[in-house]
Amino acid sequence: MDHNMPGMDMSPPTSSSSSPMNNGTMMGDGGGMGHKMMMHMTFFWGSQAEILFSGWPGSRPAMYALALVFVFFLALIVEWLSHCRFIKPNSSGSRVGAALFQTLLHAVRVCLAYMVMLAIMSFNVGVFLVAVAGHAVGFLIFGSKLVKKEEAEKVASDLPPMTC
Repeated sequence: MDHNMPGMDMSPPTSSSSSPMNNGTMMGDGGGMGHKMMMHMTFFWGSQAEILFSGWPGSRPAMYALALVFVFFLALIVEWLSHCRFIKPNSSGSRVGAALFQTLLHAVRVCLAYMVMLAIMSFNVGVFLVAVAGHAVGFLIFGSKLVKKEEAEKVASDLPPMTC
């Protein structure tokens, strides 16, 4: 293995460029940009998280709670889109139009699912728990036999199930 590859310096950072912090975090200079950057590499509890966007939700607990509600509803909407039926089976519309609409729904569902995944990558336990809860509640409401009616079980969703 060539240890002299550019950008692959494995030596520890110097004290002038970064300082280790608790909870598995590292504070660096952001590549010489003049601002501090914090990134957790392990799961952690607390409202001091950066979720999806730089500086969001900030340091206020109310904004953190709002971010958790946002992630919950993102996961819920992913489950709703995975089990909804917008196109009627025997509709008189064009097949091309139906296919384009299905493609649009699939793109929206994947986009929202990736946003949930990126929120989980903040490594915040609260975000992880509300994402799982959002998917669970969404499945309970839109996909489980507990809520579905007998005749609705025979009709499949517009979109194929998401695979892992």
